[in-house]
Amino acid sequence: MLPAPESTRLVTIIAHVDHGKTTLADNLIESNGIISERLAGTLRYLDSDAEEQRRGITMRASAIGLRHVYNPPKMSSSGSSSTQDMVIHMIDSPGHVDFAAEVTSSLLLCDSAILVVDAVEGICARTHSLLREAYLHQLVP
Repeated sequence: MLPAPESTRLVTIIAHVDHGKTTLADNLIESNGIISERLAGTLRYLDSDAEEQRRGITMRASAIGLRHVYNPPKMSSSGSSSTQDMVIHMIDSPGHVDFAAEVTSSLLLCDSAILVVDAVEGICARTHSLLREAYLHQLVP
């Protein structure tokens, strides 16, 4: 049974190359119980192509559906907020500029984007271009 459209979100993960998109995706997949905590961050679950595994980079955008329980913030001290079951369709996109068409396709498909920035390297040139492209596609943060 498919969830109602208002309970579904389409989200892509974007970032400069090697800033942790696939590691974040692995950890979100682990939080749904699909892979073990021990393998999260090292398995590269969405990099299913042998060449991607061999080179250690994402070359094709990959998608997965994840369950999420949304707890809206309480608007008043006396009011109780109810939880809402959501389905997040998440796309792990490549970071390398050679695969920019895959990133553009994922941005066109999605409602919002998660921009990952490496804490050590900070904002890089590709980060700027991805942020501009997401803004042009009017994605919600």
